[in-house]
Amino acid sequence: MSLDEIKQKMHSGEVYFSHEPALVDEQTQCLEILYDYNQSRPSQHARRQQILTQLFARMGENCYFEPPLRANWGKHTYVGKQVYANFNLTLVDDTTITIGDYVMFAPNVTLATAGHPIEPGLRRHVGQFNMPVTIENNVWIGAHTVVLPGVTIGENSVIGAGSVVTRDIPANVVAVGNPCRVLRPIGENDKQRYFKDRQFDPALQFLMDP
Repeated sequence: MSLDEIKQKMHSGEVYFSHEPALVDEQTQCLEILYDYNQSRPSQHARRQQILTQLFARMGENCYFEPPLRANWGKHTYVGKQVYANFNLTLVDDTTITIGDYVMFAPNVTLATAGHPIEPGLRRHVGQFNMPVTIENNVWIGAHTVVLPGVTIGENSVIGAGSVVTRDIPANVVAVGNPCRVLRPIGENDKQRYFKDRQFDPALQFLMDP
């Protein structure tokens, strides 16, 4: 099978075999770029932005990714504007990961597009399939969350810490758990309180959605 045929399978959801030397060589190029990013100094803001632009398929403005950052390919990830990622964001982007605008990642979040067949014989031959992951605008994903292949998380939603997201999450909800389930909609109470019984300063009301 040619390299082009393997790459077509990578992005079509079909099973393929990921030990092809040409694929490994291409991934190594990504790892070289990541090495430069993760070894950069905190004061090297312009250099970090340049490296991320080189790494990702699309890189929006005013983004900040705290090193260390991990990615399988980098070039299969599309990043919107004003995205913040805390330590140890892992992007298993063997096919497309799409991250919208104003998305926030807490520490140790994994977005995984890759899976392997349950059938053991195919796994012995490094069988793999990939399904895209989409994080829509203004999503906040809590620490130690894992988002599994094929999942879309809807706009404005919040994923609680430690969740394993196995299926799509709709917009405008709080969801948490393993497997992750919708806990409640985001509502009027969220415009009054931000932590247990702690209330917002009224001066912040003008920043909130109508």
